[in-house]
Amino acid sequence: MLKRSRRHGRRRPMSDINVVPYIDVMLVLLVIFMVTAPLITQGVKVNLPQARAGGIPSPTVASVIITVDRMGDFYLDAGQDKHLPASDKTLYERIRTVLAYKPETPVLVRADNEVDYGRVVRAMVVAQAAGAPNVGLITAPPAHREP
Repeated sequence: MLKRSRRHGRRRPMSDINVVPYIDVMLVLLVIFMVTAPLITQGVKVNLPQARAGGIPSPTVASVIITVDRMGDFYLDAGQDKHLPASDKTLYERIRTVLAYKPETPVLVRADNEVDYGRVVRAMVVAQAAGAPNVGLITAPPAHREP
């Protein structure tokens, strides 16, 4: 019988990494993020009026968006409590604060299709009174229809 030497009986260290478990983990994380990403976005659901209009050129600074929901409540995407309705005074103060730091910030109003026109005008007036250089309206593009 042949005796094996000690050198042949030992295992050699592996120099490659098995990446299959890492790929599994990454796929699970990808699925989790794909499912949770739509849930993370917060906002007020509004039914925007549809109109054909030229697009707004992409501004170099972020815009402040005032949302007017179906009930006529104002929401502002700046400051704390973005998901809570804001009064005219609160709206004015928050816009004024944003414009104090970035005076060239455009203000956009997006309103539900069912909201009273007066509420939309009121939001625009408050924004202008707060010192907004530009106040624009956001609409949804109309559905494509064949003639």
